[in-house]
Amino acid sequence: MNNNWYTPNYTPEEDWYAPLQPVSSVSVSSAEDDSRLLRRKKTTRIIAFILIIALLASTFAYTVIPRGGRARPVIGSGDWTESEEQEEFPEQFGDFFSQYYTSTENEKVDVRIPDETEDLRFELSLAQSAGEDLTLQEIYKRCSGSIVAIAGYTDGMSGYNWGTGVVLSSDGLILTNTHVIDGCDSAEVVIDDTDRYKASLVGADAISDLAVLKIDAEGLACAEFGDSTVLSVGDRVAAIGNPLGDEFTRTLTDGIISAIDRDISYNGRNMTLIQTNAALNEGNSGGALFNMHGQVIGITNMKMMSSLSSIEGIGFAIPSSTVQKVTASLVKYGEVKGRPSIGITVGQIPTNAMEHYSMPEGLYVAAVSEGSDAEKQGIRVGDVITAVEGQNVTTTEEVVAIKDAHAVGDRLTFSIWRPEETLEITITLMDTNDIYG
Repeated sequence: MNNNWYTPNYTPEEDWYAPLQPVSSVSVSSAEDDSRLLRRKKTTRIIAFILIIALLASTFAYTVIPRGGRARPVIGSGDWTESEEQEEFPEQFGDFFSQYYTSTENEKVDVRIPDETEDLRFELSLAQSAGEDLTLQEIYKRCSGSIVAIAGYTDGMSGYNWGTGVVLSSDGLILTNTHVIDGCDSAEVVIDDTDRYKASLVGADAISDLAVLKIDAEGLACAEFGDSTVLSVGDRVAAIGNPLGDEFTRTLTDGIISAIDRDISYNGRNMTLIQTNAALNEGNSGGALFNMHGQVIGITNMKMMSSLSSIEGIGFAIPSSTVQKVTASLVKYGEVKGRPSIGITVGQIPTNAMEHYSMPEGLYVAAVSEGSDAEKQGIRVGDVITAVEGQNVTTTEEVVAIKDAHAVGDRLTFSIWRPEETLEITITLMDTNDIYG
């Protein structure tokens, strides 16, 4: 699991990676509306075709013709594109980076669901796969009973958040995504589309996007979890969740493992996820990704999206190996403890900006978190980190690897470049919860 706070926080032209959002309602046209709907679709298609042609033309122009406007960093780009109207870099490199990294804050979740007061005991085990693969029909029959719906409510607001949950224990522990209950002050778990149970909060973690709820129930059908570390690209998988609201509860889709260990950054948080082409939609948040033995090997939470083009078949799930560790801490402490953090946000420096401002290779400090030891020891926005523990660094992954080899309370020495000086600053790694809450 790659939980860290060192990726470049940027605002790209498109929000490519987005959580599978909870939904409030979905309307489905009736048969008597079909003819009118078909006429509307025909007109809409003609208009859409014209707009697509215009969009393609404008996109092509944007690609090959320099134009004005604020430049923003894009993953893998690394260069600042100057326009005809803007022929020079800003005089101060700080002014350049304030435009290059336009967003550096990490959003915090706000879950106000009443806490569970019972002292709970639960450990999630990962079973080994054995025997012949099941058919999709067998998987659905065996596993769909462990999939529930999550309805989150906020006082004073109409509607509700709708997502999916997985039954962890027969006595009412339910796993879901944290973003499903973000902003909610109460929640219900819906079983078999009819039975509704008021839920209390065992714990929620923003970084891993995992939360555990508790309901007063007995005899629930609980899911079996498998080991995500043995997955291979091409393995067949099936997803069960509640896409688009309560009209489509326990929808089954299937696909393959498209990639493993995908490092995805969203809102300043890094997650290492499983990629799948199984169809996932809003409302699938918190649902299960099964292997062909009917074991949960991932919790679906994210997909690739774009408002400019259609993107299908690129969804993501939190690996069961991550779920196991996070769930243990949430049940025991109500939060994830012992996760070290430096408390800074850094990003790569574009090559031509490095040359223009005579900057060394390294990582630009775009933000320093209040309350961190990095702030206390004097690391500041505008610094360039050239090395950590004597090891040269030019990517966030290199910093993460060094950080992950240490524990809370350990000390790391940073080599810092500033226009007027170079210096060494030693900071103490802090628990992520003590910095980001």
